[in-house]
Amino acid sequence: MFENEKVKLDVLKKRAYNLRWAEVADGVIPMTAADPDYPVAKEITDAMMEYIQDGYFSYTPKMGFESFKEAISKALYERKGEDIPASQILPIDSAARAMDIIAKSFLKAGDEMIVFDPCDYLFREACLQAGGTPVFFPANLKDGLIDLSKLEEYITPKTRMIGLCNPHNPYGKSYTKEQLDFLMSLCEKHDLYIMNDEIWSDIMYPDAQFNSIYCLGNERCGRVLSVFGFSKSFGLAGLRIGCMYTTNKECFDKLVETSQVLSTAGGIASISQVAGEAACSKAYYWVDEFVKHLVVSRDYAVEEINKIPGLKVYRPDGTYLLYVDMSAYQMKAVDFVDYLKEKVKLVIVPGGKQYFGDLSEGHVRICFATSRAILEEGLKRLKEGTALLREEKGLDL
Repeated sequence: MFENEKVKLDVLKKRAYNLRWAEVADGVIPMTAADPDYPVAKEITDAMMEYIQDGYFSYTPKMGFESFKEAISKALYERKGEDIPASQILPIDSAARAMDIIAKSFLKAGDEMIVFDPCDYLFREACLQAGGTPVFFPANLKDGLIDLSKLEEYITPKTRMIGLCNPHNPYGKSYTKEQLDFLMSLCEKHDLYIMNDEIWSDIMYPDAQFNSIYCLGNERCGRVLSVFGFSKSFGLAGLRIGCMYTTNKECFDKLVETSQVLSTAGGIASISQVAGEAACSKAYYWVDEFVKHLVVSRDYAVEEINKIPGLKVYRPDGTYLLYVDMSAYQMKAVDFVDYLKEKVKLVIVPGGKQYFGDLSEGHVRICFATSRAILEEGLKRLKEGTALLREEKGLDL
């Protein structure tokens, strides 16, 4: 399923947007947005084709197809040990939308939300859209883990919520049970909600372990508001499929109200739910095979990048992203990225405030959810581009 020839560049050049193949010039390799280059599992397209045969695209139940919610509930339990009833799962049009709804449900103007720096910018943006104030916690790595020891110092009387990205983007780090217990204890002490983003939880490597915050027990997780999506695991970003869930019925009802699904102003398309249900119930074999492909690519890419003078990278626990330290080149990440695009036709994502926060400056993010052939060519260009840059800047690294 993941041989080189399975990547259909002719299709990707027409359809893959968001900094990817359809938005770059011919000859440019984009290792940018977290979106696989491979076509989705056949079971997903088969289910969609079967659904459209009768030619009806009627209104769906406001709370989503019951069978889809049941499939999500079953997958959450079997894959992650999360015991979430289908009645408290709300399908929605993307994980990003779910984050926005959570923030608007539980934050009001003047409320603070602790957002890790670095972290995916959607946490910050969700807080801002709700009228809240993001407070940036410097999430530095210590002994291979995100250091939470000073997190309580960032909690004030205005703090209402903490954002948890698990596994973390862009670090690719998962949390230990002890870390999750520490985080939950702070939230219990200060009466805070947790926006829990687990969109990457299916992409975990054999040498690491994913611990969901629900490992602490449902009785402690009533303040947890969770997000999941189908873009990273199943390659369904364009169908805008996500969901949110919580063990707290009162909180769930609030999410439903804010989502506007009951008025039909909000919600998720029927065909997207069909695809999501097929993904949950029939296509996890594809995800498991994808991870086998990715772990080989990860190890190869880490080894090759660490051979390049001035670049440093570690093996992530999960995700198909590499967080590369390029600070030795003594330039802003965006300038480093622009240089590579101009000189060797390689596009990667710069660190900095726009995507990950101020503390990600001096780093770049590389997506390797592609074929071995494209990965090898991309890393070859990275090696060539950095060699040109060292020569131009007179750097002895």
